[in-house]
Amino acid sequence: MDYIKRIENIIDRQKGTLLSLDLDKNKIPRTYLSIMVAEGKIERIGRGIYVLPDLLEDEMFILQKKYPNLIYSHETALFLHELSDRTPFEYSVTVPSGYKVVNAISEKSKIYYIKKDIHLMGMVEGKTSLGNTIKTYNVERTICDILRSRSRIDIQIFSDALKRVTKKRNLDYSLLMKYAEKLNVEKILNTYMEVLI
Repeated sequence: MDYIKRIENIIDRQKGTLLSLDLDKNKIPRTYLSIMVAEGKIERIGRGIYVLPDLLEDEMFILQKKYPNLIYSHETALFLHELSDRTPFEYSVTVPSGYKVVNAISEKSKIYYIKKDIHLMGMVEGKTSLGNTIKTYNVERTICDILRSRSRIDIQIFSDALKRVTKKRNLDYSLLMKYAEKLNVEKILNTYMEVLI
């Protein structure tokens, strides 16, 4: 299979988005990016970021692809799990303690830090509005995260999410309690649950 066809397959899988990192990973020479741009097959929208012409860029997918240690969390995870109607103005992301946050992340995101040993706890796959797969936290972890960081979260988003989560039929309460214990929010979770249930 020729390189152009391989690149087109990557773009297709990633719903119209291509990063120069994708070529490196697939051992495709980067010169093909210039060829495809010159032919009008793709457009360069940023350093190492390309999309199909007339296509919206999938910012969430691109950000996580460039910085794979990011996991979408807090308000962004609430939105992804339909526990909030508010489209986040900035992305909430969690990174492991000690992770060096570059300007490209901090300019577009609200950063939360967590111990490395629990950074991946509750991580699941989600979908962006354009259909690309991203990493986020499950509902149970997200609830514990917003309780833990409640002083940094809009009170309306916070209370609305807690009301909505109690109506979810597939909420795993034992998992929720396990995460609450690991994240030291057991007491506060019990207090809120007594009021809401």
